[in-house]
Parts: sequence; structure tokens; C-alpha cells
Amino acid sequence: MKNLDRKTVAILATNGFEESELTEPKKALEQAGADVHIVSLKSGEIKGWSDGNWSNSYKVDKTLDEVSHSDYNALMLPGGVINPDLLRRDEKAVKFVKSFFENKKPVGAICHGPWLLAEADVLKGRKVTSFSSIKTDIMNAGANWVDEAVVVDEGLVTSRSPKDLPAFNSKLVEEVYEGKHKMQMA
Repeated sequence: MKNLDRKTVAILATNGFEESELTEPKKALEQAGADVHIVSLKSGEIKGWSDGNWSNSYKVDKTLDEVSHSDYNALMLPGGVINPDLLRRDEKAVKFVKSFFENKKPVGAICHGPWLLAEADVLKGRKVTSFSSIKTDIMNAGANWVDEAVVVDEGLVTSRSPKDLPAFNSKLVEEVYEGKHKMQMA
């Protein structure tokens, strides 16, 4: 087990995130010793999505106005359809995502989460995966899309869906442990 003591990870999410894609990576990171913050557009709570319905609410730890990439060692982007679609329309969210790549920090994105990576223009030449319905969007953003449970490309960890969470969580923890990747690029 990798020890993530003294590592802090941001999970960027808003209403409509796939619940397991936030809670399970958060739990895995915390069990490895990381301090994990849910970062969102507004303070208060955000609501998850599970089995085709609204689910539990989760406390927002910080808003985008209160944070910078320099506060974190890594970034994690859960999917769900609503969550990344709302976030990719927010300029601050897109800049926050891009800043992790500019500073060569690990980033994880699962399911529809890579939509934010496409919007941040950080996928050119990268090997990634995602939920199959956004494959064309990801390829149009310049990525080499593959159908694999988990893909790691220089600190960027991507997976397809909740069924890939065990593999995704393991690789995410490993990449956060390794830290900055000099080939990670925006």
C-alpha cells in the first residue's frame, strides 16, 4: 500500500456526479493517507447520482474561488453525465483542470470526467479511455482512445465506468504517490 501522508487531493465535482465515482476514489485516497477535498462551484452541498436517480448530498470543502492547483498534489474528476457537462461550461473549472497539467501533477478522470480534459485542451497525443459514448469527443480532442479498464499516460489516469473503479483507484493512488511527472503536459 502506497503511503500518501502529506498529500492533498482535490476532487472537482458538482451536482450530478456518479456517486460511486466520487466516494470510492475518495475512500481509496484517504485510506492511503491523503487529505481529500471536494471542490465545487459553490459552497454548501452537491448531490450525487446513482442508479438513474438523484442520491445523497455531500459537503463541499472548498469552492473554486478558494483554491489553486498549488494547494494540491493531484486532481480527480468523477463522471456522471450532468457533473462534467456543467463543469466544462465553467471557465474557472476548466482553468483549474488545465493548471494541474501545466504544473505536471497527476490527474485522474473516470467515465464522462474526460469531457473536462477535452475542454481544457490537454488530450492531444495522450492515450486515454472514457465511457464509450464520449469516445468521439475524446478522439476529436486529439487523444488516442482505447477500450481498457484503466489507462495511465504520464500521470494521467483514466477509466471507463464504475465497474473499473478497483483498477482506477489502485492506479490513482500509485500516480499520486509518484507525484509530478515531467512528461505530464498541457
